[in-house]
Amino acid sequence: MATVTPLTPPAPSAPVAPLKVAIMSFAHTHALGYAAALREMPGVEVRVSDPAVPDVLVPGEVRGRALADALGVDYAETYDDLLAWGPDAVIVTSENARHRELVELAAGAGAAILCEKPLATSWEDGLAMRAAVEKAGVPFMMAFPVRFAGTFDRLRAAHEGGALGEVFAIRGSNNGMLPLARSWFTEPELSGGGALVDHVVHIADLLDALRGVPVASVTAVANTKLHAARARAETAGLVTLTYADGVVAAIDCSWSQPDTSPIWGGLKLSVAGSAGTVDIDFFGPAARGLDARTGAAIVRTYGPNFDEAMLDVFLSAVRAGEQPQPDLAVGLRTLGVVLAAQESVRTGRTVEVVAP
Repeated sequence: MATVTPLTPPAPSAPVAPLKVAIMSFAHTHALGYAAALREMPGVEVRVSDPAVPDVLVPGEVRGRALADALGVDYAETYDDLLAWGPDAVIVTSENARHRELVELAAGAGAAILCEKPLATSWEDGLAMRAAVEKAGVPFMMAFPVRFAGTFDRLRAAHEGGALGEVFAIRGSNNGMLPLARSWFTEPELSGGGALVDHVVHIADLLDALRGVPVASVTAVANTKLHAARARAETAGLVTLTYADGVVAAIDCSWSQPDTSPIWGGLKLSVAGSAGTVDIDFFGPAARGLDARTGAAIVRTYGPNFDEAMLDVFLSAVRAGEQPQPDLAVGLRTLGVVLAAQESVRTGRTVEVVAP
C-alpha cells in the first residue's frame, strides 16, 4: 500500500504594512476629495495637517481639525508632527505659492510626493523643487487627474495609430465658476494669478502627453471684466500655443460659469488632423432635468472618478518604488507655458517658452 505524505501547509505570509499617506493643507478644495478617496482605500492610512488656516474664512468655509473630523480622517496639529508620523507618501494641496516650502519638507522626510497643480508660481521655485526632489531621490508626481480619463487614453491610441493623420490644430477650453470656496484662488500673492494659472495647465498637460512636442512660444490675452468686483486676478483669458513642429493650440481658460450654474464647469478638447477630428467633453456625461419647485436646472454628472484613478496610479508607484507620470519635468514644462502666457499678457507680445 502506497504511503501518502501529508502536504505541508504553506507558511503564512507576513502581513503587509499599511501605506501611510499624509495630506499637507486643506487650502485646495481637491484635498477634500483626495482625503475622502484615500479613507476608503484598503491598506491605506491617511492623516492630514492644516495649520496655516487664515484668520478670516469665506462664509461656510471649514478648515483644520474641524474639517478633518468631518471627513473622518486623522489630524496632526503641525507639519512637523505630520512628517514625524513617517508617511510613505505626501500629497501637497496648499496654496500655489506654498508648494515649494511643503515639497522641500516632504522630500527631506524621504516621502514620495504628489503635488497639486501648478507646480509653482515662479520658475525659481520650480527649479528649487526639482533640486530638492533629485537630492532626496524620491518619486514626484503632478496632480493632473484629467489625463487618466479613458477617453483620453483612446485619443492617444488613435493619434499614435495614425487615425488622425497629421495633426494641425487643437482647441481646448477649461471654463469654471469663480472659485469662491477658497478666497486665495483670486489673490495673486498666494495663487500666482487667476484663470491663466488655474486652468491652462490641465490642457497643457494633456497636449504634452498626447504629442510629446515642446511648446515653442505663447501668445495670450486676458482681462478682468468677469467678476470685476470680486477678483484681483484675471478672470478670462485666451492662450495660443505654437509648438516646435508648427501645430497651433488655442486654450480658453476663463472663470466664465455663472454662480447659478448647476455644475462647476467643464473641460473640452478638439484635435484636428488631416484624416479626421476628435472632440472630447471630459465631464459631459450627465443626467439633466429641472427642479419641479423652482424650475432651476439640475445636472448630475456620472462616470469614472479621475481623482481616484490618479491616486491609484500614484500609490501603485509608491508601493513598487517607481516613478509615476506625469512627473516633475511635466510640471516644469506646463509651468513654463503659464509663465510665458503671463508675460505675453503683460507685454502684448509673443513669448518664447523657457526649456526646463
